[in-house]
Amino acid sequence: MEVINPIVATDDYLIELEEEISDGFLTRFLGGLNYTLRKLLFRVISSGPVPQHIAFIMDGNRRFAKKWKLTEGAGHKAGFLALMSILKYCYEVGVKYVTVYAFSLDNFNRRPDEVQYVMELMQEKIEGFLKELTLVNKYGVRVLFIGDLKRLYEPVRIAAEKAMEATAKNTNTYLLVCVAYTSSHEIPRAIYESCQEKSGGTRVMNGNESGTGDYSNGDGHAKINVVDIEKHMYMRVAPDPDILVRSSGETRLSNYLLWQTTNCLLYSPKALWPEMGLREVVWGILKFQKNFKYLEKKKKQA
Repeated sequence: MEVINPIVATDDYLIELEEEISDGFLTRFLGGLNYTLRKLLFRVISSGPVPQHIAFIMDGNRRFAKKWKLTEGAGHKAGFLALMSILKYCYEVGVKYVTVYAFSLDNFNRRPDEVQYVMELMQEKIEGFLKELTLVNKYGVRVLFIGDLKRLYEPVRIAAEKAMEATAKNTNTYLLVCVAYTSSHEIPRAIYESCQEKSGGTRVMNGNESGTGDYSNGDGHAKINVVDIEKHMYMRVAPDPDILVRSSGETRLSNYLLWQTTNCLLYSPKALWPEMGLREVVWGILKFQKNFKYLEKKKKQA
């Protein structure tokens, strides 16, 4: 005959509390087990070359919402949760730099209500991030926002500046968030600033075939080269990506890191961004390892 606890049986609150304690224990147990398995998996993976920098195009939030009959806002929130998981996996396996395409300059052309929602969500998440600085600083994560930040709504820009300032001394890992960014804005801006720095003379390409991209003022003296341009890029703070990942199976670069991805692996898993997880991260790194020698050869030839 089953023995029933008379206190628990007559008190709904205790029944709920007991269930919460049981669920909490189970969650912690499974979470610990998952972490242990990931640690073993990543130890095996790290026996080969690990990418230093992975860049992501987070594509598919709206399609995910449509697929599951959710609001667009719910799709963006699901995408943010996926981002947190992806960052955790990348840093656990040893990736030092992670760059995400959060909001392009072209996105400002979307419906005003959607732009407003994304800006508010961005502000909410940055401010939430600032409340977890103790944990963030423990793991040494430095956050950098990349792009034409003055285009952001003022509350978002202020929150972004606070996050960058609060993590400025961290050097273990880097999260680069591209907002109000496109390559078609970054590259001309860098060229213009290079010209301003080395002003004077008519800038025309040298006739040599070296591929160095040197510019001349007409009298044979080099004025601007690739190094000059790159030091004015928004992305000068990080090495070029080793892998560029675009979710939802799309292969378009969408005006993202065009200068920096000449010799990196392009990987397009079919999963929509909110569906991205450990499987996609591991598979991308394995593809990188498979093509590592070829990619290194192309970098040396560049």
